[in-house]
Formats: sequence, structure tokens, C-alpha cells
Amino acid sequence: MAQDGTPRLRTVVTVQHATLSWLREQLATGRLKPGDQVRQEVLAREFGVSVPPMREALKTLEAEGQLVYHPHRGYFVASMSYEELAETYRIRQLLETEAITRSVPLLGAEEVARMREAAQVMEHSHGTADVRAIAEANRVFHFTLFDAAAMPRMADMIRVLWGSTDRYRARYFSTAEHRRRVNREHRQILAAAGQGDAALVAELSHQHRTHSLDALARALEDSTDRSAACG
Repeated sequence: MAQDGTPRLRTVVTVQHATLSWLREQLATGRLKPGDQVRQEVLAREFGVSVPPMREALKTLEAEGQLVYHPHRGYFVASMSYEELAETYRIRQLLETEAITRSVPLLGAEEVARMREAAQVMEHSHGTADVRAIAEANRVFHFTLFDAAAMPRMADMIRVLWGSTDRYRARYFSTAEHRRRVNREHRQILAAAGQGDAALVAELSHQHRTHSLDALARALEDSTDRSAACG
């Protein structure tokens, strides 16, 4: 953790990893918006890498559904889709419930303390609306639970699903009401985890996902309505 309470990002060990992380940030923060064309040469120059690692990162994001590739035209940022988001959340529910069921009985004081620290960072960042810090602390909070299941392949699958919806998550955290709800729900999950109640942690986590999905459904519907009106 940094001295100001902001969680540090995981150490980057390869140019490919650094490039992919940077692109994810551009998507999550909205710098690259749905429909934008993604020019690999321009982005490579901006980030200070050669074209090959940028190209590989773009292919990874295409496989996740965050970008689409059109022959002879290149890559474009994919539109936001409620159907895609709902399907991803359903798959997450299946995997995360299994991970939580296995992990909660294995949680030690260190894992609970890490979750508490991440929750505190989120609450500290709420007032500044630092979406990047909030999103990173949120990831630490939840993946402390998932990783404790000691099933690394499952945790990696969940990470891929999370990565594919970072754009949606950043949009959710940008609203103060949503941040307050997340902080409140995290405190409830933390209390249940500290008590070793796996069933309650799983249920609270399900409600947590459902609330965010419902809010994003409304936001995406509003965006569609505004676009239609402008058109």
C-alpha cells in the first residue's frame, strides 16, 4: 500500500503486461469510448512501446469482447451491451460462489485484514471520486476471497471475466450513490467473512452483483435513449 492509503498496482514484469494494463486503463476510464477507432501505431507511440506488444494486447482485448476487429478498417471499441454484461455476471456468480464456498473456511487473520484495508481505502477514496483507486481496492477486496480458495485456475477465469467488464465497473463507481452502496455492502461481506459464514458471504456477494447489474442496466438504457433522441 502507498503511504496515502492507495493500493499499489501489481508489479509489471513484461512489456506485454504493461501495454495490456495501460490499454485496460484507457478503456476503464472512458478515454477510449464505445465506437472509437483504436489505431495501434498511434497508441504504441503514445505509450512508448513498439507495435508488436500493442498488437498482441489488442488481440487479447478483442478475445475478451472489449474490442472488435473489422478487416481493412482495424480495431474499434465495442459497444456496451446489457446482454453481454448480464451473461458475464451469471458466469461470475457460478464461479465466485464456488470460490467463496471454498475460501471462507480457509480465511486467516491476514486475509481478513487485507480485505478490511481494501474496504478502508475505498471509503477513503470515495470523497475524491478517484475511480482508479476505488476500482483497484475493490479488486483487492474481492480477489483476496477468491484467491484464498487455493484454486488458481478458477481465480484466473474470474480475473478474465472481471477484465472484460472493467468499463462497466468504472461507470458504476463514478456515481456517489453507487460508491456509498458498495462501501456499505463491503462492510457486510467483511463481517460475514470474519465470522466464517460462507453461505452468508455468498448471498451478500450475489446481492452485491445484482445491485450493480441493475444500476448499470438503467444507465445503459438511459444512454440508449439519449442516443436515439440525439439521432
